[in-house]
Amino acid sequence: MDRNSNVYTFIYASGMVIVVAAILSIAAINLKPFQDRNIEVEKKQNILASVNIQADATNAEEIYAEKIVNSYVVNSQGEKVEGDAFTVDLKKERAKPTADQKLPVFECQIDGGVKYIVPLRGAGLWGPIWGYLSLEDDMSTIYGASFDHQGETPGLGAEISTDAFETQFKHKEIYESGNLVSITVAKANETAPEQHKVDAISGGTITSKGLEKMLLDDLSSYNAFFNQKK
Repeated sequence: MDRNSNVYTFIYASGMVIVVAAILSIAAINLKPFQDRNIEVEKKQNILASVNIQADATNAEEIYAEKIVNSYVVNSQGEKVEGDAFTVDLKKERAKPTADQKLPVFECQIDGGVKYIVPLRGAGLWGPIWGYLSLEDDMSTIYGASFDHQGETPGLGAEISTDAFETQFKHKEIYESGNLVSITVAKANETAPEQHKVDAISGGTITSKGLEKMLLDDLSSYNAFFNQKK
């Protein structure tokens, strides 16, 4: 075949595309178990971070197995339902009506008592934000918080995942006189009761308010469960 012909060029290019696609597909299939494991380990690190336990990739699974003593799924009525708390896809659940959502709960044994951990998912400025919030057994006092994001602006909205921001949530209250009020992420000119307020990120107002909305929306889904546990 004439190597200078258009037919040869087309066949050669098509063959290369097929070969490269096959190589990439094989690599993706072979690497997926490792990617899934990394995602699982990172998730365990984030859950532990919400109860102020720092873990890395080498010890997260061991610490998680020791400290997370129970996990289960509840519905919006606070009733336990079938499901694996660790594998619940929050993105899919949040797209459902509240009554149909599966709500994961994790229990951590630490500091001589049980802390209750719930996952959160919302929207920031540039993409999704998420995290975990842990509560004391009074189901109102925050024990710890851990947040993360997909693409918030470095130095601005991305600050939600820093210790300086997350530690503000410790000892704050999400209930007032029996009513769920959540947490206000307050801008400089915004007032709120101190026990229900943290400072917003300077220059990251949209991300801060997205996180505030995420807290109120998701904690409201757990309201019946919290009241049953009080």
